Amino acid sequence: MLGRTLTEAFSSLRIQCRAGASTSSRLAPARTLASSASTSSSSAVLPLAQPVLVELTPPLKQFADVPRAEGNLVSLDPTVFNHPIRRDILHLCVTHHLDGLRQGTASTKTRGEVRGSGAKIRPQKGSGRARLGDGQSPMLYGGGVAFGPKPRDFSTKLPRKVIQMGMRVALSAKLKERHLGVMTRLDWPNAKTKHLKQKIDLLGLRKTLFITGEEQVATGLERAIRMLRDVSVTTVDKVNVYELVRWERVILDLKAVEHFESTLGKGVPVAALPILPEAVDSLSTASVAQ
Repeated sequence: MLGRTLTEAFSSLRIQCRAGASTSSRLAPARTLASSASTSSSSAVLPLAQPVLVELTPPLKQFADVPRAEGNLVSLDPTVFNHPIRRDILHLCVTHHLDGLRQGTASTKTRGEVRGSGAKIRPQKGSGRARLGDGQSPMLYGGGVAFGPKPRDFSTKLPRKVIQMGMRVALSAKLKERHLGVMTRLDWPNAKTKHLKQKIDLLGLRKTLFITGEEQVATGLERAIRMLRDVSVTTVDKVNVYELVRWERVILDLKAVEHFESTLGKGVPVAALPILPEAVDSLSTASVAQ
């Protein structure tokens, strides 16, 4: 398989990492990665962390200023997208999120809050029947409720580092299940729901959560996708572990990948994959033509 061959090739790759690689430095033609790995010098300094390589997912809309998905890979930080799977961490994060969604407004009246007289119903002795006090007793119909629910806060606290680990585990689990994809850009300019649904069916992206790294979702995409029940779109600052686990498939754009790596990464040096000369020439030609 192409991914396995590239992984074996990168085991011998030793290059100096550049801090703060840009979005364009993530892409590299797949056909030239193996050759660049074989020609790397053996006199490098220290081995770098092996990146996770994922093929680009065909975009919803192909723009002239972005490279095509065919033949291109994206390099992902292994500390974020190749984390050991921890089911207990996922359970803690999901429970923490669902606890925060509970309204906690259920309320019942105690015997002190039920309307009615406080006089004794009948004498203590002489009737031959059971002893009774006032009419608000929980034993009587229309009386108060013993130990009933009262408004409360069900939210729980969870350490920030545990939540961050939950995000790493959720993203890594989706990648290992092959349910995580990366697009260069998330946008749908014509804002037509009918055409977007046809495109999603063509790409096989039903039951998918699209996550963008922009501050706001593109207007056209937001308008077109709001009427579709089996897909959704959100931003990186609103997504959580529960959403990642609930949706069957997750699609990120390059800015979302950068955001997750900057906020969830552990600062381990990772081999950078700059765009090769032929890719740069193709991009410059496309920009000039536009």
